[in-house]
Amino acid sequence: FCRVDPYGFERPEDFDYASYEAFFSRYLVVLTRRAIKWSKLLKGNNSIQKSLKVKRYIRKGIPNEHRALIWMIVSGAQTNMEENPGYYHRLLEGEKNDKLLEAIRTDMNRTFPDNVKFRKTADPCLQHALYNVLVAYGHHNKAVGYCQGMNFIAGYLILITKNEEESFWLLDALIGRILPDYYSPAMLGLKTDQEVLGELVKMKVPAVAELMERHGVMWTLVVSRWFICLFIDILPVETVLRIWDCLFYEGSKIIFRVALTLIKQHQAFILEATNFPDICEKFKQITKGTFVTECHSFMQKIFTDPGSLSMATVNKLRETCREKLLSQG
Repeated sequence: FCRVDPYGFERPEDFDYASYEAFFSRYLVVLTRRAIKWSKLLKGNNSIQKSLKVKRYIRKGIPNEHRALIWMIVSGAQTNMEENPGYYHRLLEGEKNDKLLEAIRTDMNRTFPDNVKFRKTADPCLQHALYNVLVAYGHHNKAVGYCQGMNFIAGYLILITKNEEESFWLLDALIGRILPDYYSPAMLGLKTDQEVLGELVKMKVPAVAELMERHGVMWTLVVSRWFICLFIDILPVETVLRIWDCLFYEGSKIIFRVALTLIKQHQAFILEATNFPDICEKFKQITKGTFVTECHSFMQKIFTDPGSLSMATVNKLRETCREKLLSQG
């Protein structure tokens, strides 16, 4: 058995190879079929227009060999990169903020200690690329600078694109456009979205909302890492990448779909909790096991299980939750 997955992550001691093999042999058939369809769609000219067909294709998964390209195109990162030639390298050559560099350096060894490609002994060691992308981003977006969590996201982008400049522009697409204000110092967007999830759970899984309220468990305690790390280190790599496929195309409401699906699917299990620590433990458990490993069926579920969820609904909830937070502030 391979102790290291294709992305360089070491598998945990208790990794269930048997059920993973069973899943992957089925999934491989799907991937092969999707790859043929994607190649036809791209017809070697590396461009696509947004359309219902493309959206459907993306929901069914982007083959790894096309992933970086499709993310770049649908997120707008490609356009930004082409309109700003040399910008990334100028950021790296310009004046630096020492406090920012120190903060980034501190997090280097904490980023994916379980990934062989980020080890100092690796060749090439991806820590260098990661450091550059974060330094450039911190100087590009001074209002955000550097926040913990960004290192994991940039690290994943580097694993997929294998390209610093593309990773920089994808990070910019996520932080600047797709995720509303998650990483600003006050993290207002992040706090808002956790409250929004709470409201959506009230609407769609009321028994769980009631349990949380009864035991005084704030949503931020159980889901903040889901939002900050976009499910990195929470869900299996393949599943995270499939979620990101949709996130780059459809925007931040995908995060709510995933969260609601996890909660709804495990409603009975969560409701067995009888106290505060128990609830927190249950929320850790629901992100493990075959339900989340089987990324293909999981992704089908995120579009059916939570029912309809329009951007208009999300934005309306965001407004009321933001106002509430600001009035408490």
